[in-house]
Amino acid sequence: MFLARSLIKMFANNPVLNRLEQRTVEADEVIEYLKQQVLLLKEKATLQASIREEKKLRVENAKLKKDVEELKKQLIEKEKRNRVKEIAVPAAAAVQSSSKVLVCETVKPAASVTAAVPANKEKAQKANEDKKKKEKKGENKKSTGGEDESMPVDVSRLDLRVGRIVTAKKHPDADSLYVEEVDVGEATPRTVVSGLVKHVPIEQMQNRMAVLLCNLKAAKMRGVVSQAMVMCASSPDKVEILDPPSGAVPGDRVTFQGFPGEPDKELNPKKKVWEQIQPDLRTDGQCTATYKGAAFEITGKGVCKAQTMSNSGIK
Repeated sequence: MFLARSLIKMFANNPVLNRLEQRTVEADEVIEYLKQQVLLLKEKATLQASIREEKKLRVENAKLKKDVEELKKQLIEKEKRNRVKEIAVPAAAAVQSSSKVLVCETVKPAASVTAAVPANKEKAQKANEDKKKKEKKGENKKSTGGEDESMPVDVSRLDLRVGRIVTAKKHPDADSLYVEEVDVGEATPRTVVSGLVKHVPIEQMQNRMAVLLCNLKAAKMRGVVSQAMVMCASSPDKVEILDPPSGAVPGDRVTFQGFPGEPDKELNPKKKVWEQIQPDLRTDGQCTATYKGAAFEITGKGVCKAQTMSNSGIK
């Protein structure tokens, strides 16, 4: 008991221990202060983040408000064009709004005779324009050829003409093809590509009369655009160019008795007109070129023939 009291008295009078105890208290106060500072910093960071978010929202709200105003203007313009008038509703009828509200009211056509007259006039003008467009469309179809469903599919649809092969040379990129310049009675010769190298010597191609199909759609053959086709009697092992009658000149049209129609300006590949007609093109027993028995004829000058090939297809 005496020892305990002596220790307590000694510790109470020891200045070192007193300083340690005092510093401990100070350390606790510093720690508490730092905790408060950390909390303040957290609150400040949260506040700054909130301010940034608020600014961002304000910018977005301003943008949305601008977009809404623009849309309102567009809506009012469209309503004016559609003859919809604006009616101002009293502020008391609006919910939590001091501004006027616009309500659309459709103007009835029968409300005024003067309003009905322009509307009827516009309808009549539109109907007239539609009619003109349809008529023009019909004319375009007829002019392009192959579009009029009422036209018969026969040889009269083909623009077959006499032509003169002015020059012929071998295709630069194809050994089996000739490239020819052909006078068919137009301002300038047409370029024609023909697969005749194996069947007709190049010497026989120069300055030669022939029959050409002139309203096929132009097609590129190994890089060269061909604008017509040389008509030939053909079999698997032999080909002969059809010869026009003596006296025929470039541009003379080939006609057929019993088929008086006019040729298409250009055959429509989708309608397959040429593909339907070609099987009926043949030479007869006298080598005369025919379509269903009707000869290839140049009016007043004679008929077109192959040199030796009878009863053969023509293409």
